[in-house]
Amino acid sequence: MEMLHYDFMQRAFCAGGLIALIASVLGVYLMLRRQALMADMLSHVSLAGVAAGVFFNINPTLTGFVVAVIGAVAVEVVRKFYTTYSEVSIAIIMIGGLSLAVVLMSMNTGVSKSFTSYLFGSVVAVSQTELWLMVFVALIGGVFFYLFRRPLYQMTFDEETAKSAGLPVQWLSLGFSIMTGMIVAAAMPIVGVLLVSSLIVLPAALAIRIARSFNTALIISMVIGLIGVFSGLTASYELGTPPGGTIALLLFMILIIGIMVKKIVRKIH
Repeated sequence: MEMLHYDFMQRAFCAGGLIALIASVLGVYLMLRRQALMADMLSHVSLAGVAAGVFFNINPTLTGFVVAVIGAVAVEVVRKFYTTYSEVSIAIIMIGGLSLAVVLMSMNTGVSKSFTSYLFGSVVAVSQTELWLMVFVALIGGVFFYLFRRPLYQMTFDEETAKSAGLPVQWLSLGFSIMTGMIVAAAMPIVGVLLVSSLIVLPAALAIRIARSFNTALIISMVIGLIGVFSGLTASYELGTPPGGTIALLLFMILIIGIMVKKIVRKIH
């Protein structure tokens, strides 16, 4: 294919494939833990990191990465004060991150163009450094989800039982939140801050709907994620549309079609 002759498209496909796999796995856990909004929150918080990077003339991707991880830790800290209303911590951190991003952006009026690629994603935004960052995150994420797959599975479905069994639920939850922040921040160059949650939530939403077991849901989610990213990047190149929006729209269409097919199969049987 002609587009694969370009270095930036090769980097985009490599980065997109890595992030699609690890983000889809993360999405299944987030959906089952009823924390789907956490990905959206961390993507908005990372915008404050991007704004800080531009303001202080530091690599925005790295500062966005660091701030997203800090935001993930902050969620766990705040959640201790609202044990009954755990979702409040997500709202509090999102408000803090967004307000900081707005203030930093207002203090630097010449950054509107550089923010566009971070907001909506850009295939040309994926540098060699960012690609290596994604490789690092994908490897760490793969090792994390493999080594802790059983404790995470038990904690996801019944946290109280996991505590009774002696599992370090607090540390596992913290590690899971940090991993979420790392994956969200690493996905920014491909789908953008505003649409990064689509890559995490949409494949998992369909996988959970049609899969009959947890492991099957993970596999289906990864396959859907890869299809959405690769087809979205191809369509984006051919049509000249923003890659983030194109990937999100295709994943949304796959979700709707999958749900409709599932309903039709149920009626037939």
